[in-house]
Amino acid sequence: MDVDVRLTEMTPDDVRQIDTGADFDRYARGWHCLGLADSFRGGRPHSVDAFGTRIVIFEDGAGAIRVLDAYCRHMGADLGMGSLRDGFLACPFHGWQWDGATGRCADVPYAKRRPKLARTRRWTTSEVNGQLLVWHDVENQAPDPAWLPPTIEGFDEGRWSTWAWRSELIEGSHCREIVDNNVDMAHFFYIHHAYPTYFANVIDGHTASQLMHSKSREDIFGDSKYYHPDSLLRSEATYFGPAYMINWLHNDIGSGGTVEVVLTNAHYPVTQNSFVLQWGVAVQKMPGLSDAQMSRMAEAFSAKFSEGFLEDVEVWRHKTRIDNPLLTEEDGPVYQQRRWYEQFYVDRAAVTPDMTDRYECEIDVTHARGEWDEEIRRNMVERQRLASIGVH
Repeated sequence: MDVDVRLTEMTPDDVRQIDTGADFDRYARGWHCLGLADSFRGGRPHSVDAFGTRIVIFEDGAGAIRVLDAYCRHMGADLGMGSLRDGFLACPFHGWQWDGATGRCADVPYAKRRPKLARTRRWTTSEVNGQLLVWHDVENQAPDPAWLPPTIEGFDEGRWSTWAWRSELIEGSHCREIVDNNVDMAHFFYIHHAYPTYFANVIDGHTASQLMHSKSREDIFGDSKYYHPDSLLRSEATYFGPAYMINWLHNDIGSGGTVEVVLTNAHYPVTQNSFVLQWGVAVQKMPGLSDAQMSRMAEAFSAKFSEGFLEDVEVWRHKTRIDNPLLTEEDGPVYQQRRWYEQFYVDRAAVTPDMTDRYECEIDVTHARGEWDEEIRRNMVERQRLASIGVH
């Protein structure tokens, strides 16, 4: 019997095209964490590339950490190569001294008079949870006090370990990539090797929250001495503005009680196509454990989280920007959160209610769990087969 096979070539209209979007024309309005505050103390200035320029961070004579534009308004030298003199920042090129509190030139040692226009940009800063935050706004307006991230309860009173702090420069990606993760339920299984059992998002004003319950994957962590099938991680993560997240992690470890962990996940842009990702882990102090033991526990949690973060980074470094992602209902409110994120990239007068109105979404994980259970079962069978023939 003859069979009439007709091959129809696809036309461009049949293929989903990727929209890589227009370049961002500014950096986000909001608070950005530059690192642990104490790392900028010690009597010397520190240059940091951020927001398409360079800034300089130093501790003044009164013990306050100041941030100025790094390039001297005299002849453009990097003030981060300079020194501190009587609490002022002295340029390495000609010795001009800059006041971190006002941004004004305090002295030109070799000159009779200072130029009237001798003033540089002074950045608004705040110290929260032992971290240095800087305010960025292209409109140069003062920050709304409500936008400052909250203090972690008990942190200033010493009820938490010291921070286990890490950072990574990501090149070739815009920082929106990491913010997208806030609504991305499925990637936790494939990247972070977690097994979500509950996932929801709440967007409200300048905050965007993720609520998740998850277990560790048995096929990945089953051989670890820390694995327990009844362990559950209850996670509450909130972005306070575009670049600073606090993630409260309640680790229910079977019959062993609950270990309270807090993760700060923060970033600042270097250029429109690169950013520095920073993450810090602290553990709530537990009876009978020394400060050194608590610090080691924080480092252990940090190492575990870092594995997942760095897998994210590897994906970002090789993916393209996509403004029209093709989504299923289990992919979460990507477009809604991106609309929320847009408020930080427009003038305040251009912020619309659909960027800030409260929005709630809970993802039904029933189907995903069925597929994941089967994948884990297959992986466990294969592991047992390999072990039976001596392959590890």
